[in-house]
Amino acid sequence: MNMRPALGKGLGSLIPQKQTFTEQVIPSAHKEILEVGVDEIQANPRQPRIYFSPTDLEDLIGSIKEHGILQPLVVTRSNGRYELIAGERRLRASRIVGLKTVPVIVRDATEQQKLELALIENIQRQDLNAVEEAIAYRALIDEFNLTQDAVALRVGKSRSNVANIVRLLDLPSDILEALKEGRIMKSHARTLLAETDSKKQHELFEQMLNGGVTVRQVEARVSGKIKHVSSPVPKDPNIAAHEKRLREILGTKVEIQESAGRGKICITFYSRPELMELLERLSD
Repeated sequence: MNMRPALGKGLGSLIPQKQTFTEQVIPSAHKEILEVGVDEIQANPRQPRIYFSPTDLEDLIGSIKEHGILQPLVVTRSNGRYELIAGERRLRASRIVGLKTVPVIVRDATEQQKLELALIENIQRQDLNAVEEAIAYRALIDEFNLTQDAVALRVGKSRSNVANIVRLLDLPSDILEALKEGRIMKSHARTLLAETDSKKQHELFEQMLNGGVTVRQVEARVSGKIKHVSSPVPKDPNIAAHEKRLREILGTKVEIQESAGRGKICITFYSRPELMELLERLSD
C-alpha cells in the first residue's frame, strides 16, 4: 500500500529530463546554468521559510565540504544582480563553508512564481512549519487572488489540506508561536480551533504545554462529552512511534489503541472532502 503524500509537480528535479511543473510555470526558453558569486545573490523576499534548524544546516555544511553543491540553486535576474528563488539553505551553507561561487539555474519569474516555487521546494523537503506554510498559502490567496483549489493544484496538496492549514491563522499569536516552535503539534492546534471560548481555549492550551492533556481529551472536552480529564496513561514507545509515522504520512491525527496484541487504529478527519481524500489514499 502506497500512502506517501503527493508532492508539488516539479522541483523534484531542477535539471529535468522532461518538462516539469517548474518549466510549465516558467518557460524554459530563458533557462541557463552558470557559476555565480555568492555575494551576487540576494535573498528571495518571497521566501516562506523563516526558521532554519541549526542541526540541519550543520549536516548540509558537512555535505558541501565533502561533495560540493550537488543541486544548483534557482535564481532570477533582478536589477543587474541575481535574486534567489529556491535554495536558501544551500546558499547559507555555501557562505559558511567559504565558497566563492555556486552553480545556479537562471530563470525569468514573476513575484507570484517566486513565492510558488520557493513554497513548493520547502514543502517537498518538509522544511516549513505549519505557520510558515499557512502564511505562504494566505499570501497566494490574498495577494494573487488565487482560490484554495488553485493553490492546492500548484503545491500538490488537496483543497481540504490547504483550507485546514490556512484556518490555523485564526488562532491567537501565542498559540501560533508555540506551534511554530514545535511546542505543540498541528493536531493540537486544529483541535484548539474547535473551542470558540477564548478563555477555555487558553486553559486547554496551557494544559497541552504542561503535558496534562492529550489531543483526544481536548476533543472530548470541546465536544462536551466529558467534564473531567484524568491523567493520561503512558503509551508504549513503539506504538507512539508508529502513531507519529502514520500522522506524518496521512497528515491528520492517528491513534493506535492496543492491549494484549489486539485493538484498533483510529484516523481522524475534519471534513467530508478530507474523508474522501483519506479513503482514496488508503485504497491505493
